[in-house]
Amino acid sequence: MTANKPGDPTTLNRLYGRSVGKPLRAGQQALVDDLLPRISVPEDGPITAERLFGEPRPLHFEIGFGGGEHMAQRADMLPDHGFIGAEPFLNGVAQALVHVAGDDGAHPPLGNVRIHHGDALEVLARVPDGALTMAYLLHPDPWPKARHAKRRMMNDGPVRMIADKLKPGGEFRFGTDHPVYLRHALMVMQRFTDEFEWLCETPGNFLTRPGGWPETRYEAKARRQGHEVWYFRFRRR
Repeated sequence: MTANKPGDPTTLNRLYGRSVGKPLRAGQQALVDDLLPRISVPEDGPITAERLFGEPRPLHFEIGFGGGEHMAQRADMLPDHGFIGAEPFLNGVAQALVHVAGDDGAHPPLGNVRIHHGDALEVLARVPDGALTMAYLLHPDPWPKARHAKRRMMNDGPVRMIADKLKPGGEFRFGTDHPVYLRHALMVMQRFTDEFEWLCETPGNFLTRPGGWPETRYEAKARRQGHEVWYFRFRRR
C-alpha cells in the first residue's frame, strides 16, 4: 500500500509490503498472461465507466482486493455496475482472475470487472471527482507499529481522495479485525465529518456484517482465530 503526506491525496510514494508470494499454478499463470491484459485498467488517462465498459454505469472501486472474493461476488450481484479492483500482490491478482473467469464454479464469467495490478491510489487519482458509487477498503494491512502508521491506507490523504471520488450519497465501506487499526481509522474519520456520515445507529450496526457485504478470506480467517470483526459504512454527504 502507499503512504501519503497528511492532507495531500496526490502525493504517491512507494508501495510497502510483498508483491509476489509462492509460485503461481499453471492455470493461474495462464490467466495472468491471457486474461489480465484484456481486463487491465489503462496505464494512463482518465478512468471512467464509459472508457472501461463502453457505457455509463455505476462505478465501484475496491482498494486491495486480496483474493478477489468480495469483488467477484459484488460484481455477480450487480451485473449492470462496473467494478475496479487494485491489488499489488500478484498471487491475489491471480486468484481474483480465477473468480472473474468463472473458474471457481461459483458464477459465470464476469464481464463487469477491471483489475489493476499495482498501486490503488495511482488509479484512484485518475478517476474523475464524483464518479464513484461505492469504494471498499476491507481488512487492509494494519501496519500495527506506531512508526509505520503513515503506511496505513486509512490516513488523511487516501481518505480525502476517496471522498473526492465518491458522488454525493455514495458509500465508503471499511472493515477490519485489528483493534489498533480500528482506533486509528476512527480517529482519522473524525476529521472527515463534513464529508462523511457514519451509517450507524447502534453497536450492532458495526458488529454485524451488513447484507450485500460478501465475506473475504481475511475476514473468515479472523473469525477462525477468534477475532472480533468490525464493519463500517460511511455515506458521502
